[in-house]
Amino acid sequence: MLSDLIGTGILITYYLVFAALLPTLLKTKLAVPTELVRKIQHVVYSLSVFILLEIFSAWYIAIAAAFSLVIIGYPFLFILEKTAWYRRTFVDRTKKGGELRKQLLYVQLSFALLIAIFWGLFGFDWRYVIAVAIMAWGFGDAAAALIGKAFGRRKFFHEFIDFGKTFEGTIAMAVFAALAIFFTLITYGGQSWYVSLLIALLVAPLCGITELFSKRGSDTLTVPLSAAFSIMPLIYLFYWLGW
Repeated sequence: MLSDLIGTGILITYYLVFAALLPTLLKTKLAVPTELVRKIQHVVYSLSVFILLEIFSAWYIAIAAAFSLVIIGYPFLFILEKTAWYRRTFVDRTKKGGELRKQLLYVQLSFALLIAIFWGLFGFDWRYVIAVAIMAWGFGDAAAALIGKAFGRRKFFHEFIDFGKTFEGTIAMAVFAALAIFFTLITYGGQSWYVSLLIALLVAPLCGITELFSKRGSDTLTVPLSAAFSIMPLIYLFYWLGW
């Protein structure tokens, strides 16, 4: 359908402007700290889920649009990584490049899995769970990294936890995930404030623990999935209770 083609164009334009151009300008023109640029980029990724949920006519078309970004962006970034301009312009912590490509793939894979399950399998009415789960990851992960690096004093030392993660960062993850879950459930999910609050308080600590034990950027997948699969049975429970 023409509307789906237009939607794909909107999605690609969104990523070019807000996930590529904006971080580049923040780094090169405004000298914004690298970690802050990275987390702004992650929040931009997470907000793109609303384009997938609201513009496309079917769940499988939304998934196809998400992977169109990978098909276009992955080889493009692979080529750019070979240039000195890439190092000066983009935010990539790896020596040989590849972080942006991996994150692009992880984010779109996370979107695709959630859309296939909570829209394709469970139906249109459960789409909002996807947005709630992604917001929990996007804002929670950003807070964990920024607050953890700025104020983290008590580091975790465990073989299943990436070096550098802190108690303060994990608390920040849980707090901001709770806020994201609460406000997204109210505004996008149409839930009452008390149901939204209870779900936020119950699910956010799980998001914090999941992020803590997710290594090498895998929290992009693990946090949204754990959040979504925790939210759904709680919604059923509160519906059964008549809340």
